[in-house]
Amino acid sequence: MRSIFLGMLCMNDEARLITNPVEWQGILNQLPHIHALQSWAWGEFKSRWGWSARYWVLAEGKEGVNAAALILKRPIPFTPFSILYAPKGPLLDYHDPALWPTVLSQLERVAYRERAILIKIDPDVSQATGYDPAVPEPLGTAFMADLQARGWLFSQEQVQFRNTVLLDLTRSEDELLAAMKQKTRYNIRLAAKKGIIIRPGTSADFPALVTMYRETAARDGFTIRPEAYYLDAWQTFYRDGLAYPLLAEYEGVPVAGVLLIRSGRTILYMYGASTDKERPRMPNYLLQWEAIRWAKGQGAARYDFWGAPDQFAETDRMWGVWRFKEGFNGQVVQTIGAWDYPVRPRLFRLYTHTLPRYIQVIRRLQRRD
Repeated sequence: MRSIFLGMLCMNDEARLITNPVEWQGILNQLPHIHALQSWAWGEFKSRWGWSARYWVLAEGKEGVNAAALILKRPIPFTPFSILYAPKGPLLDYHDPALWPTVLSQLERVAYRERAILIKIDPDVSQATGYDPAVPEPLGTAFMADLQARGWLFSQEQVQFRNTVLLDLTRSEDELLAAMKQKTRYNIRLAAKKGIIIRPGTSADFPALVTMYRETAARDGFTIRPEAYYLDAWQTFYRDGLAYPLLAEYEGVPVAGVLLIRSGRTILYMYGASTDKERPRMPNYLLQWEAIRWAKGQGAARYDFWGAPDQFAETDRMWGVWRFKEGFNGQVVQTIGAWDYPVRPRLFRLYTHTLPRYIQVIRRLQRRD
């Protein structure tokens, strides 16, 4: 098996590294459905938090680049091995199945050359739209079958949200409002009547935003990273013109905020935060509507609410967040999720199965003691 793989290395053209941010942005501009997590800014930021970033051209044609990926690399301590991750990548026209084997082959080769145990991808490829019932997407079904045939495995570690909600911004504001649930429209108008003011923010507002984000995490029961992590990420996006903060205030005091991230013709509602102050005034509804209006004014075609439940049931951890987003009447998109290629199968099993179980046992024993 290994000799076949090594033979494949000799037959195909090499992937090409990009070392210039301007050139990388030019490449992204050639590709459909680019994502902010494939930007130079995201790779630069992650390189300060335990990863190294490399920007690869994976396929080229006469008219330019056909596929590319930012691939993050994290070394495994005390070993010569690493794990690789292409967040929201690779980038290519997935409606061209002829590209799939070339791109996947290049990813596998890069992973082998980088001494990786695994390489993880989680492209924005839909496997279904809607829910109850969900409508299958043939493209996603076919791509998953291709991944499985090549030995890729559905990942036990889903880093990003698998599902999301997309709002079509090509409609007028009146049409967007009319499509919302009646209670959502009412709460938007109520917030305005109750004195909630929405203002654009700057990087100077990031400390206040991260404080509200910490309060949100404590209230809603999710784990967050150190404050410095978010401040670093937001400043990096903001410096590159990709981040836009909006704040909701009452009598000059911030009570909620969002950080919108530009991603091609999509605007991501990537971070949202609020305090317990003035919640009866419904600041989050007006804030979200003004964020949508801003995205539309920027010429964006889609507004991505960035996350929906894995299972559309009250037991899902995101059910409360989903009920808020549902009111804006976007379309649920269920993606194929993250997939792993086990470059070194024995080490892959040790890393993804045996070691996590061992750590769980140790933690249980520690708690018992």
